[in-house]
Amino acid sequence: MNLDALYSELTLKTPAKLALVVMDGVGDIATREQGYLTPLEAANTPNLDALSKDSAQGRMIPVAPGITPGSGPGHLGLFGYDPLEFEVGRGVIEALGLGLELRAGDIAARANFCTLDAKGIVTDRRAGRIDTAVCEQLCALLSQKIKKVGDAQVIIKAGKGHRFVVLFRGKGLEGPLTDADPHREGLAIPKVSPVNAKSAKAKKAAKLVADFYKAALPLLAQKKPANGFLLRGIAHQPHIATFQDRYGMRPACIAVYPMYKGLAQLVGMAKLEGPQTIAEQFERYVAEYENYDYFFIHYKYTDMYGEDGNFAAKRKAIEELDAALPTLLRKRPDVLAITGDHSTPCALKGHSWHPQPVLIHSASSGSDKLDRFTETGANSGSLGVFAAKFLIRLMQANAKAFDKFGA
Repeated sequence: MNLDALYSELTLKTPAKLALVVMDGVGDIATREQGYLTPLEAANTPNLDALSKDSAQGRMIPVAPGITPGSGPGHLGLFGYDPLEFEVGRGVIEALGLGLELRAGDIAARANFCTLDAKGIVTDRRAGRIDTAVCEQLCALLSQKIKKVGDAQVIIKAGKGHRFVVLFRGKGLEGPLTDADPHREGLAIPKVSPVNAKSAKAKKAAKLVADFYKAALPLLAQKKPANGFLLRGIAHQPHIATFQDRYGMRPACIAVYPMYKGLAQLVGMAKLEGPQTIAEQFERYVAEYENYDYFFIHYKYTDMYGEDGNFAAKRKAIEELDAALPTLLRKRPDVLAITGDHSTPCALKGHSWHPQPVLIHSASSGSDKLDRFTETGANSGSLGVFAAKFLIRLMQANAKAFDKFGA
């Protein structure tokens, strides 16, 4: 029997409210240099501690053992979509998050400005994390000078910080393409190629990307520090069943960064725009409590500082979320899950394969008698270690949204 079909068959309609708080990249590893503590363990988190006493904990594998996920697969798993079945390019996600309307045949790429040396070697993949205002100026320059490449329209839109999106709109295009990103400093920008070498549409798309680089790089050559750019997740939009059709709940997203809004929009979540801080996000949740059944609340900074290798800043980011948590608890959901989409250990300065900790709080969760929400504590929790794609099913079960299976 198909497992998703079984879940659908057992699903009951309930008035329960569910909330998923994603501390992006919160998972970490304890090392000698960090005093054998993770940022979660080092942080002062009185509100998470209090919640832990009446919650179940465990660890989640985002994709499969040993596989390091990107943010797209990590979040799709949290939403219950098997990331090995539903592959979505990051460009599509980012474009949707920035409010661009994708049409059939559009190719979208997630982009970020970078710094290149005189030989074209990437020396800083994020161009020193330039301000959003600088990114907007550079995108305006490119948009003004490059409106078409070949027979395809080029649409460029700035995101936050060093990030932006490039969309190619024309006939006979498809993805995915390999990345124009070496994924580390010290290498040149690689040439893109079709993932499917037999696809004529993908070959055409790859040529458009190459021609775009030829036109755009000279325009940035004298700009410092953002004199280059990287493209990745170059793909077209796939068909995915909506969250409401799949689970029977009205979902909403409260996120700051475009990519996470795009992930939510991809599965049909309403984007609740406006909030810029986690305190404002929790306030918006309280204000919208009656309007939706499921809330996805995204917090970026744990991941950002993990990628920077900044242990103290990641710890402080956790403490800032903890300080804001009482606002959310003013309208305590029937089921609250707190976790990450993956781990971003400070020691590795990037995403990793390590299972992320997860906490589920409900009237049915029971207590694991753990005083804190940490990786070490989660290792002994009753949830055990499970695939992230089952988190939504455990949340539904805690909401008593499943009928009994069998006699």
